[in-house]
Amino acid sequence: MSIETDTADTEETIEDAARELGEAIAEMPVYQEFQEAKAAVEADEEAQEQIREFEQIREEYMMARQTGQAEQEDLRTLQQAQEELHDIPVMREFLQAQNDLELRLQALNEHISEPLAVDFGEKAGGCCQD
Repeated sequence: MSIETDTADTEETIEDAARELGEAIAEMPVYQEFQEAKAAVEADEEAQEQIREFEQIREEYMMARQTGQAEQEDLRTLQQAQEELHDIPVMREFLQAQNDLELRLQALNEHISEPLAVDFGEKAGGCCQD
């Protein structure tokens, strides 16, 4: 067996393991709860209306900020819209499920990164860090 064959076999084994990890994560209760909470938010008309309103206010604030016209009152309006959005029970449940999933994925990332010289999740995310 050549070194090229060994390398190809190793890479295939790693890719298979990565697929299996992804499938196992998809079966975790915390992931299932996140998916259910996400679907509930997507199906809730009140939540969708509040999301649209919040996004519009956020976009207006960002434009005002870019042009140097943002005022403290604009920030308060944005924060109020966010609080109102987060006060919707279905949205609150979604945010909790999202937080729980992120914490679990962070723990998994630490296990994957432990034998590596890099933070796997950080590097896999493609984000540049100084």
